[in-house]
Amino acid sequence: MSAAPAAVGALLSVRGLTKRFAARRGLFQPGRAAVLAVDGVDLDLEAGETLGLVGESGSGKTTLGRCILRLLEPTAGSITFAGRDVRALRPEALRTLRREMQLVFQDPFASLDPRMTAGAIVREGITIHRLAEGAAADARVARLLDEVGLAKEAAARYPHEFSGGQRQRIGIARALAVEPRFLVCDEPVSSLDVSVQAQVINLLRDLQRSRGLAYLFIAHDLSVVAHIAHRVAVMHRGRIVETGAAAELFAAPRAAYTRELLAAVPRALP
Repeated sequence: MSAAPAAVGALLSVRGLTKRFAARRGLFQPGRAAVLAVDGVDLDLEAGETLGLVGESGSGKTTLGRCILRLLEPTAGSITFAGRDVRALRPEALRTLRREMQLVFQDPFASLDPRMTAGAIVREGITIHRLAEGAAADARVARLLDEVGLAKEAAARYPHEFSGGQRQRIGIARALAVEPRFLVCDEPVSSLDVSVQAQVINLLRDLQRSRGLAYLFIAHDLSVVAHIAHRVAVMHRGRIVETGAAAELFAAPRAAYTRELLAAVPRALP
């Protein structure tokens, strides 16, 4: 069956997206088998909207997010961002597009270079994309750190000198440095304490309101997604099994797998 057409007016439209990985067989099974990590996914995202992408570990969520950004090359399917065919872009055009599509990583320590100060980490994208230099770049870094709740003095400190929540704020500032319109947030609070999770979620919501950002918010914890997502897509074994408005999906899930995920949440959802 052919994929549905891209949604008119959507910032991001994904149709039939598929990613296969070659997997080496065992000693007595020569050749390679194909692992289907993402299996014909369709999704749309509007400007200023948060789409929560949920599912258990290994369901294909991170692979899907990285394929959308073309950090991994999809096997099949289409990706349209702001009217542009992402899969058709040549390296230079893709590099330009990456200003508009950024990634916030799961682990706020492993994703930051320990040899670089926070200021240098945030400034790197500004330098690469030639957005500012010298004092203007320094001022831009200071504004970004302030925007994510860090003092300007933080620019001279190294990642190991910050708490986990502070490190994730640096990662968010780094993503914002190139003025993106869309962020893939890949389990951005899963490694943080519950109280710190709430602070980072509130920060992301504030940034969305002030900057008009769109988020693909990847998580396995539905209670976290309930506090940030406008809509939710449930992923299972590489496929989207259910999509809907967050409140409606949590109140009356249609898919059996969604009901299983909700049953596993240890606290009540709003």
